[in-house]
Amino acid sequence: MPLPLEAMIEQAIGKRVHFLKRFEEEGTSCFRLFHGVAEGLPGLTVDRYGPLLLVQTRSDVSNLLTTEHIERIARCVNHALGDKLLPVWNKRGAPPHAQPPFDQPGPFVGQELKLFYDVRPRHRGKDPLLFLDFRSVRRWILRNSKDRSVLNLFAYTCGVGMCAARGGAREVWNVDFSKSALEVAQTNAQMNGIEITERYRLIRADVIPTLWQLAGLPVKGRASRREYVRFAPRSFDLVVLDPPRWAKTPFGAVDVVRDYPTLLKPAMRTIAPSGILIASNHVPECSRQEFERVIRRTAQKVGRQITRFEWIEADEDVPSFDGSHPLKVACVHLA
Repeated sequence: MPLPLEAMIEQAIGKRVHFLKRFEEEGTSCFRLFHGVAEGLPGLTVDRYGPLLLVQTRSDVSNLLTTEHIERIARCVNHALGDKLLPVWNKRGAPPHAQPPFDQPGPFVGQELKLFYDVRPRHRGKDPLLFLDFRSVRRWILRNSKDRSVLNLFAYTCGVGMCAARGGAREVWNVDFSKSALEVAQTNAQMNGIEITERYRLIRADVIPTLWQLAGLPVKGRASRREYVRFAPRSFDLVVLDPPRWAKTPFGAVDVVRDYPTLLKPAMRTIAPSGILIASNHVPECSRQEFERVIRRTAQKVGRQITRFEWIEADEDVPSFDGSHPLKVACVHLA
């Protein structure tokens, strides 16, 4: 390591002092304190999630650390922040039986932009229940969803949807196939006084046939013989498309590297005139320039005119080591 572990953590927190104060003022207690890939130790991240200090390690780093290292990190962070965060160590990719023990009773609740979230560190999935790098998008949604109808695709635990609802959206659809993620989303909504109604919907459905139907496209071939949730064609003022890198579904594959237009085409057909598409790509190998080319080419193919194209930048607590952040979020205004 180029620096002792504690020195690396202290240095990272020192760089964050000015915007940690801003996070606190906007009602946020969930943020990254050490982003190893950009701050000296790839494979290690240290995050605050409300009362928790979540240390995540990739397998190559996991083998270098012990519980004593995690305790040292916690002491260092708590001293720097003047807090008493409870440390938990998650080894990325390791099976449940190989995870370091953590048997503290919950619930564990964090706050972001004055909204409350279930942030328990151990659950059925492998990822945290709130992705910190998407905070800037949720902030944008909070500020720009008033009186709009919002379609939130690959909604996960529905942070985007809650921000839309809190921001004054007249209608929000959250679509995801994961039952466990939507159960967390329901808990999150309840904690924030958001009622599950026709105005704010949690829809367990495959995104691909959902998009086809909303765009007025037929569900063809073998896919038509499978069971899927039925929808009538309709449009939305704002569509948020945040797919995983790759996923296989009964209705086809989600592949943001080789075939993002499979999602972009019906999504653009679903957007109302003068509407907005928020589209993300988390893949480091795909540059902003290439992602923009894909979006512009797809818009041309479906006959939609782009009137404005801009990027939503990630917050400073998740820095890039080379100025090219792996998370690319395009905000596309369509005529």
